[in-house]
Amino acid sequence: MTLLRNWPRRLGLALSFAALAWSAGAAAADQAVRVGYQKAGLLAVLKAQGSLEKKLAPLGFKVEWKEFPAGPQLLEALNAGSIDFGYTGAPPAVFAQAARASFVYVGAEPGGKTNEALFVLDKSPVRTVADLKGRRVALQKGSSSNYLLVQLLKKNGLSLQDIQPIYLPPADARAAFESGNVDAWVVWDPYYALAQKALKVRTIADYENVPSPFNFYEAAGAFVKAHPQAVNAILEQLRASGLWVVKNPGETAALLAPAVGLEVQVVEAWLRRVPYGATPVTPDVVAAQQQVADLFYQQKLIPAPIQVKDNVWQASFPLASQ
Repeated sequence: MTLLRNWPRRLGLALSFAALAWSAGAAAADQAVRVGYQKAGLLAVLKAQGSLEKKLAPLGFKVEWKEFPAGPQLLEALNAGSIDFGYTGAPPAVFAQAARASFVYVGAEPGGKTNEALFVLDKSPVRTVADLKGRRVALQKGSSSNYLLVQLLKKNGLSLQDIQPIYLPPADARAAFESGNVDAWVVWDPYYALAQKALKVRTIADYENVPSPFNFYEAAGAFVKAHPQAVNAILEQLRASGLWVVKNPGETAALLAPAVGLEVQVVEAWLRRVPYGATPVTPDVVAAQQQVADLFYQQKLIPAPIQVKDNVWQASFPLASQ
């Protein structure tokens, strides 16, 4: 009798608990990882494939994509809490760490030798790096191009003080270069590949004869702490997709070109110049990135020395090809 009298209350409690459980499940399923990407990075391929959404769905995540013109802007957004995960070259991370930005290195990829370069218009009298003395060179401050330029100048007995660096984002740098308002431009793909196709340019130097740094996947420390499984899943998908891109550059270019608004041949040109394949941030990777940081401190580009290892999170995703 007591059971019968109390069944409405018991049913109400059961329904309340079910509603709470459903609500919690729905919230988890609706949780978003906010990914910052650039046109030239592998994350743009994952976006075009839809592969990251499929990878993260079983973990209860959807993906929100935000595009950035370069690494410094992306890391500013990561520091501000606007994104959870992103990808940049080595130098933006050094500048961000020197500025005490909040982020951790979670994965790495080897840098290419020919997917970034210092070049001039074909009619330019500049033939060597040494010829840049006193001339105007366009670049994105704090980018991988900043590091390439510093290395090239140092190798030729010059420094940034011997040239006129003109700090511009890629779109503005292209306009300044094409109009002759700067004498040279140092930039990465796809901007380099676009210039090669659309303009008569002559490459002065790339990473062929100077050390090329790693590129990095970075994440917000709070996101990594709360969702390490999701971060490892992202990196695992990046590795799998990266190895596929290396084997299938033509097919990847056909997929990616409409998504980034570029011609297929331009996209394929840059894809063939990059050795994709994400890895954890190993001690060797840390040592290479520390060399970038030390050079920037020696050149007085950052105000104090930094320890790269202080911002490293150790990923644990499988490295077998897929």
